[in-house]
Amino acid sequence: MVFSDSASAVSSSATKSHDGQVLVSVVIVSFNTRETTLHCLRDLEGELERLSGESEVFVVDNDSKDGSAEAIRREFPSVRLLELDSNEGFGPANNRAFAEARGEFLLLLNSDAFVHPGALETLVGFLQAPENARVGGVGPKLLNEDGSLQASCWKFPSPGRSWIEALGLARIFASHPKLGDYYRWAHDETRGVDFVIGACLLMRREVYEEVGGFDPAFFLYAEETDWQKRMLMHGWTIAFCPDAVVTHLGGVSGAADSNKTSTLFWQGQERFMQKHFGSRGWLLFRGALFVGALTRFLALATLALHPRKRQSSRTRLRFFAWQMGRLLSTRAPAPLRETRSDANN
Repeated sequence: MVFSDSASAVSSSATKSHDGQVLVSVVIVSFNTRETTLHCLRDLEGELERLSGESEVFVVDNDSKDGSAEAIRREFPSVRLLELDSNEGFGPANNRAFAEARGEFLLLLNSDAFVHPGALETLVGFLQAPENARVGGVGPKLLNEDGSLQASCWKFPSPGRSWIEALGLARIFASHPKLGDYYRWAHDETRGVDFVIGACLLMRREVYEEVGGFDPAFFLYAEETDWQKRMLMHGWTIAFCPDAVVTHLGGVSGAADSNKTSTLFWQGQERFMQKHFGSRGWLLFRGALFVGALTRFLALATLALHPRKRQSSRTRLRFFAWQMGRLLSTRAPAPLRETRSDANN
């Protein structure tokens, strides 16, 4: 696949909608993130004005208790606000808006993701370039709040890759095409990747119509991994475009309960393994996690014997102890129904 990253590919003339069709539908899920959601919408407002075509913005509020819905309605009356009576999870909430969206392109945007000038125009132009016709979705370069790079591109999880990670081979052979990952990559070139994190992802409507939306079996985490895996299975590719930049805070809605957030993250990973690799793959994945946690716990425990290293080792020691305890005390996720209709609910 050839990716276009030239300036001509992202000119304003390349981002015109056709026959009055909505060019971009933006979907944001909000859950007790009032201030960051408002910040996100303020930055987005100027970016949408750069586009030559019509746009629409959906905010799906997952039953926030911090006044998010009222604040959004007051400051952004043109936003399509979908207020849910309960927290349905990230994927199902997005699906609600996808079902109503009219855009030629669908922008998945986290409430704590702030687009930089020209980012959206660049992503739309990228997908409109003829040579990128089979690129189903594209993600931007993500920055942390302090301006440092945030790793956003990853290889698809698998039982084999989980053992590569557990044994530390991915870091030792970081540049190896099979053993390595994108973690040490500078994220400074346009290229195809397995998947990008869902903080900001622009995709084609036709991909959504072909593949469906998020699988609602994933409440939070790994749903975008599964989604992009399904895109690949349908012959689409995913690209990374560093010319578009977005600042992503990360983990804002779950910051108050880190234990719950960690549990949801690993539940999502295990559900992905079960769905795509079956019970055997799930067991291999859990085995790799346990071996990796035990190895690192023992190494850190030895390091903690040194007075200068003791304090810095405690947090990581607690995490690996928690991980081993979780693996020994939890069971497999409930069986999944393999139907396309699930992805569109």
